[in-house]
Amino acid sequence: MYELVILAQLMAYPAHGYLIAKIINDIIGPYARLSSGRLYPLLAKLEQNGLIAVDTEAQSGQRGQRHLRIYKITEAGRQRFHLLMRDTSSNPGDYHELFRIKATAFEFIPPVERLRLIDHYIHYCQAHIHHLHSEIDAMWSDSQNYPQLVASPYRVQCIVNSMEHATERWQLEQDWARSLHARELSLANQAAANDIFPTLEPQ
Repeated sequence: MYELVILAQLMAYPAHGYLIAKIINDIIGPYARLSSGRLYPLLAKLEQNGLIAVDTEAQSGQRGQRHLRIYKITEAGRQRFHLLMRDTSSNPGDYHELFRIKATAFEFIPPVERLRLIDHYIHYCQAHIHHLHSEIDAMWSDSQNYPQLVASPYRVQCIVNSMEHATERWQLEQDWARSLHARELSLANQAAANDIFPTLEPQ
């Protein structure tokens, strides 16, 4: 996940390490934090693999000049970024977090790829919703077959309430994905209309 965030950030513009850390922590916060001790070894690994390169920038301060490392993406890094963006099969259990990161970097991939990712996520959400609905129904019916559950209807209710809450969260995720889909279709239609009716430049 962090590799994708870093490469997505550098697709936009080169950045210092502290800016990369700030953006990552803004995305994953407030309780999950990426420390410098974890970030800089990752940056070093990306540099070693040829995915990013480093420039230095002199900056004057009260203690004299210091040289800051500025990270920028390479052509290999761009290829790796697009590979990570297209990947929908790795880390399926955490894919909702990955998709949220991908959605922040849609500007760097073609519209058809955006729609493919969004459609996949809509179905991903639907699979969770369907699973939870099935398990809720099974919980009520199966509870009659287990004396422990029959003797503790409050526990069954608590479990079901938690699953219903999870279902509502996935429904919100799916609604958000559908809104992204509608936005992309609207943008595509606008682009097509502009191609058919180009804006006239003043003479």
